[in-house]
Amino acid sequence: MRSLARNSVLPLTFVVIVAAAVVGYATEEADTNSSSGPGRSSFGKSGEAGQGPQDQDPAATAPAGDGNAYTPRRTEQNARVGAVFEKDDTGDHFCTASVVQSPGRNMLITAAHCAFDSDGKTPVNDLVFAPDYRDGKEPAGLWKVKKVILDDRWAKSNDEDLDVAFLVLDKKKGKEIQDVLGGNTLGIDRGYDNEVKITGYPTSRDTPISCQNRTTKFSSTQLRIRCTDFEGGTSGSPWLADYDPKSHTGTVIGVLGGHEGGGDEDDVSYAAYFDDDIAALYKRAQDED
Repeated sequence: MRSLARNSVLPLTFVVIVAAAVVGYATEEADTNSSSGPGRSSFGKSGEAGQGPQDQDPAATAPAGDGNAYTPRRTEQNARVGAVFEKDDTGDHFCTASVVQSPGRNMLITAAHCAFDSDGKTPVNDLVFAPDYRDGKEPAGLWKVKKVILDDRWAKSNDEDLDVAFLVLDKKKGKEIQDVLGGNTLGIDRGYDNEVKITGYPTSRDTPISCQNRTTKFSSTQLRIRCTDFEGGTSGSPWLADYDPKSHTGTVIGVLGGHEGGGDEDDVSYAAYFDDDIAALYKRAQDED
């Protein structure tokens, strides 16, 4: 159930670059340069080790009809989305994340359940990110996550309305990830009806999949979408609206997760609605960078 503080805050109607601080906000964070933790727990549409490769369809290289998954082309836009691994890329990728703009130019957004070990009650401290990962190849390299920032209320109760995390990355070859790939903006209080593109990395596939469709209102705190084949591994996939080819940016209005960890059906997915709590989390992530 949402707390009184969450119900009493007026909605925001802007694309967040620097969000206002919210009184009474609490986060759970981890500096991943510390000793290794116990590892993550599988939850929702995060993948599990040992999921065997499946048929690599959908194999289209151009967008299919609304709601149908396809294999996206390599583009600047798609390169900001990548697979999430533990420790290195020798194991299975189990979640998805994407680059979001920040003053430090070093930030990702994903689902909280991708970055938190519910059994050990601690953020996972050995995550790595492989943007534009395909067939074992990493054109932009492998990036180490140095800090996980998520809401303390997720850590305590797995509040599905707070299933969002920000990941701060180490530099690679002296550069921040946003310097290399650019980043998308964060959209707060964008309403429930949006045309979005979702790109994610199913654990059973060696390539990403994408889908375009309109979001609908599942509840006042959750978005819902029909997109085929978004199975384990796609948790954290960005829901991207309003991509501008001139500025090469879009607006992330959700990440796959939330209700049932993203849903218990491959063809129906959910995302926590980005409200003032997510704006505050984003601001906190910048302050703690």
